[in-house]
Amino acid sequence: MPAIPATSVANLRDLGGLPLGGGRSVRSGLVLRSAQLDRLDPEEAAVAGLKLRTVVDLRTAAERADRPDRLPEGARLLVADVLADHLAASGLPPAARLKTLLTDPALAERHLGGGRIREAMRRTYRAFVTSDSARASYRALLTELGTPGAGPLLFHCTAGKDRTGWGATVVLGLLGADEAVVREEYLGVNPAVRQAFAPMIEGFVTQGGDPELALAMIGVLPDYLDAGLEEVAERHGSMEAYVRDGLGVPDELTELIRERLTVYAA
Repeated sequence: MPAIPATSVANLRDLGGLPLGGGRSVRSGLVLRSAQLDRLDPEEAAVAGLKLRTVVDLRTAAERADRPDRLPEGARLLVADVLADHLAASGLPPAARLKTLLTDPALAERHLGGGRIREAMRRTYRAFVTSDSARASYRALLTELGTPGAGPLLFHCTAGKDRTGWGATVVLGLLGADEAVVREEYLGVNPAVRQAFAPMIEGFVTQGGDPELALAMIGVLPDYLDAGLEEVAERHGSMEAYVRDGLGVPDELTELIRERLTVYAA
């Protein structure tokens, strides 16, 4: 799923066109994902053509205050702070302080070296499934996707990779995408994210930082996704049961989401 070539929005992607099996695919132009929208230019052709009606911001209060979204005219903003409970319980996670860590290799190594970055991210992904704020946030996202008048919807976090990546995983899993499609879509953000952070990675390595540690901080890895999927399996048994019992989304709404976001090949 190649990124939409927008210069004012990083990591902008449409879930549309992804295969769901049985001759079905995700309907194009209705559910999109990206990084933060603080530089969005509503008049840029690639952005204007999306005709966005709803934006779901998955970031923390501090992130929103630091770089508030710019919205297209007429678009509605819904705040859904995924990490509110996780922050309160364990402090700022690595994904939300990348810039600080990437400018100080010694600090990054002290806090996240020796495999600690992977363990921290696995804990964060498990919290996507279990914390009250995450469950409320992803329930809000699905509720919007099941609302016929919501129009084209875009959801995002800061880099558009972890909180946003889990949201895309939930949507695709609910629609019936197989594991290979879910994983390919999830990992597909890495080139765009690495390009966006390339100058910081170069500076980090130049100062003596471990390039593998930098990539583990700024990208997504299969074992991050595995942690979230394992938590779903352990607690609920399936993505559908997680959505129904964990997120509190009724089956009637799930059917509306599937009807709205699924298209059959001609």
